[in-house]
Amino acid sequence: MNILAFGAHPDDIEIYMFGLLKVYLDRGNNVFPVVVTDGSLGTVLIKENLKKIREKEARKSLSIFNPPTFLNSKDGSLSSDIKVIKKIKDIILKVKPDLIITHSPLDYHPDHRALSKYVKEASGFTSPVIYADTLMGVNFNPTIFIDISDHIEEKIVAIMNHQSQNPEKFVHATKLLNKFRAAQCNGNVNGYAESYFFEKYFPFSDIKDLLPPSPKTNKYYKNKAKSFL
Repeated sequence: MNILAFGAHPDDIEIYMFGLLKVYLDRGNNVFPVVVTDGSLGTVLIKENLKKIREKEARKSLSIFNPPTFLNSKDGSLSSDIKVIKKIKDIILKVKPDLIITHSPLDYHPDHRALSKYVKEASGFTSPVIYADTLMGVNFNPTIFIDISDHIEEKIVAIMNHQSQNPEKFVHATKLLNKFRAAQCNGNVNGYAESYFFEKYFPFSDIKDLLPPSPKTNKYYKNKAKSFL
């Protein structure tokens, strides 16, 4: 399968989607990451040549996948950059993805929300779209849980490659959220999970065959229930 991932900023794919993309890669699928803005307004420790630095960081973090595409839309102004929709559509037509991953339409960041809308519009009837979790899970009701326990360390390394962004805070938030999502779906108590949302629409009313397995269920509560029977 071809998996196409759209992140608004140079570290978004690593923070929100890296685990699932690595699962797909390990299953023999082609993963195509796209970074839409230039990241020039990021919370920075480095201010000179920031666009080039952030692109270099993203290339390093995403090097295990197909080479990332950079659309270089202006950071912070994605909601007014309507022309980027054509670029997104062109990529979709070129890659012919079986599945597209992008930000939640209810994300906290205006660039994330704008990209979510653009990707949905550009995808049309060509590919189903799933939406990644939000920072700390705010305004997000997941319908898909993916076990990333075997890839959490790789995900942390990928986030830490973005040294211009003081990445420790994102590592902390990511580990908390992915740990919580594993617990929320009754997965392994020592596990990690990424969560996603899928809104059914024709012709994509059921995409289970496109998704990796959910985390294995923790049998503690099942065994506990038996003691009351």
